[in-house]
Amino acid sequence: MRNVNQSGLTRRTLLQASAGLGAIGLSAPFVRRAAAADNFLVVNSWGGSWLESARKNLFDPFTEATGIRVETVSPVSFAKLVAQAQTNTYDFDVTTLGGAALFQAQEAGVLEPMDGNFDTSQVPEGNAIYDGVASHAYSFNIVNRADTFPDGKGPESWADFWNVGAFPGPRTLPIYPSETIALALMADGVPPDQLYPMDLDRAFASLDRLKPDLRVFWQSGAQAIQLLQDKEVSVGGVWASAADELQKNGVAMNLVRNQALLDVAYWCVSKGTPRAANAWKFIQFAVSPEPMAGFCRDGSNGPMDPRAFELIPEERAKTMPTWPDNMKTAAWQDAKDVGTRLTEMTKRFDRWMAS
Repeated sequence: MRNVNQSGLTRRTLLQASAGLGAIGLSAPFVRRAAAADNFLVVNSWGGSWLESARKNLFDPFTEATGIRVETVSPVSFAKLVAQAQTNTYDFDVTTLGGAALFQAQEAGVLEPMDGNFDTSQVPEGNAIYDGVASHAYSFNIVNRADTFPDGKGPESWADFWNVGAFPGPRTLPIYPSETIALALMADGVPPDQLYPMDLDRAFASLDRLKPDLRVFWQSGAQAIQLLQDKEVSVGGVWASAADELQKNGVAMNLVRNQALLDVAYWCVSKGTPRAANAWKFIQFAVSPEPMAGFCRDGSNGPMDPRAFELIPEERAKTMPTWPDNMKTAAWQDAKDVGTRLTEMTKRFDRWMAS
């Protein structure tokens, strides 16, 4: 099976995209100054460090370039996105969604169409799909404290993660079924490039084996960080950003790049918003290389436009999920497979957790 990430980009495409876009400038975003009467938009924000990085690298520079003020509202809510399209009452104009949620949103008809509103020639092929535009990739990785295991080495694969006999101690995994099911399949020996379509029977049989040692399913990055910081778990399947935060807090961490599970965040526009024009201008700005580079540099994400790496110090770039070496053994979540089956997976996962 060809290894395709949820944006439709193969690893080869992502690595070669910068060559095919060499004629496009590294700055000069596709925006124009707005009239005073429509000089704002509202972005649905994740808050915390995400908001800090977005304001510094995306929102404030966009306002300076266009005169369009950016306001924010938290938390990110798929339910609110759907409700807005039904009620024509808008708390926000722009949001970010993972690939599966983006697929579901387009299928539900709650996104503004991209055609005629966004210049797709300015981004790598495959970055504009399902009426969303790829911004950055984030990853789920095996992470453990450096002082957890006697020899300083913890699990190096999901099979190791499941091997509590060789690597003892309580575990934590995300409460999100689309991610945890994929990790369970890799633990059972499914190669990263053959995860989809996912074999749910095999995944839940794998989860059954680990269930006694799963201390908690984390629901937020802050919770995952706290679990590892307080040594409530020995090792976790968590966002790479959690490891970064722990390092900043003075806790030495081992982060395993092998078999990372990558998902992509896409910018999209709420269907029917009266500020759609401003929203698309913002997205065109946000996915241009310079703003994207700054946003990823200050966060723990990987740019989905390879040209952004030219603007990031190499030492920092090497820590990002989309750095070429880090993608060699990674798995990319398949937006369509997960998006089509997410309701089924969630119901089955909830039953399994309650059993």
